[in-house]
Amino acid sequence: MAKNLHIYLFRHGETTYNRDKTFTGLHNPSLTNKGIKQASIIAKKLKNKQFELAFHTKLKRSKQTLNIVLKYHPECKKIKEDNRIIERNYGKLNGTTHESYIKIYGIEKFNKIHRDFYARPQKGESFADVEKRVKSFINYLIKLIKKEKINVAISAHGNSIRLFRKIMEKASIKSVCSWKISYDKIFTYIIKIE
Repeated sequence: MAKNLHIYLFRHGETTYNRDKTFTGLHNPSLTNKGIKQASIIAKKLKNKQFELAFHTKLKRSKQTLNIVLKYHPECKKIKEDNRIIERNYGKLNGTTHESYIKIYGIEKFNKIHRDFYARPQKGESFADVEKRVKSFINYLIKLIKKEKINVAISAHGNSIRLFRKIMEKASIKSVCSWKISYDKIFTYIIKIE
């Protein structure tokens, strides 16, 4: 008999860097009070869903958000770290404010580095680079879900979610580059098993 299993994907809450419009990348700021409230909104939305496995990355914003969600989920006994779903690495731009970058390079170059699919900051990643590692994670995840017949929650990052959505929703590059990934939205995907 066919069965539907679920992936619940969500972004961590706002951090100090998000608030201050700073390229966060692999830097490790904490959630703001607003970010904690956003994580609580996600937690309430997921309260009546069930999942047996949850993923986070090594970054504290991903872990903090997941911990808030897990308060409602005693059934979730397994928690895994997987950095294939970590934020895009902005390389030398990690920790740089958007404003200071725009002052030096202008808004056009900012828009290109920030939202062009193939633009790669110095020593950093493009969206295309992030897509490769996210695709590897998705392939692993779907096999795992089918094998273990479980629902999964994922506390991820804006840009890894952008590429997760591209793959799962078969979205165009143009759409992917235009999306704003909200702090309080859950992206739900159904995996059918026989």
